[in-house]
Amino acid sequence: MKIHYLTSLTLLALPLTVLAIEPGPSSKAQQETEHWLGLQVSGQAASPTVQRATSAERELAMQRWMESKKFAIPEKFNEDGASSDDSK
Repeated sequence: MKIHYLTSLTLLALPLTVLAIEPGPSSKAQQETEHWLGLQVSGQAASPTVQRATSAERELAMQRWMESKKFAIPEKFNEDGASSDDSK
């Protein structure tokens, strides 16, 4: 029973061992991406106009969602016809 608790505590503490990447030199593209993500999180660039869907738009979205449920996901895909490149 003791080993069970010790194992559980070890597994719970495991995510605490992961460290984030330390800030340092990064590319211009990464800096721009981080800037845009920061704007998204802070809401500084958010529109003051609240955007709402009309009832017709909500109904169409619901219909698309319901249509997507008509087709079952197969247990296994056909591997014979999977992306075969016969043009070579």
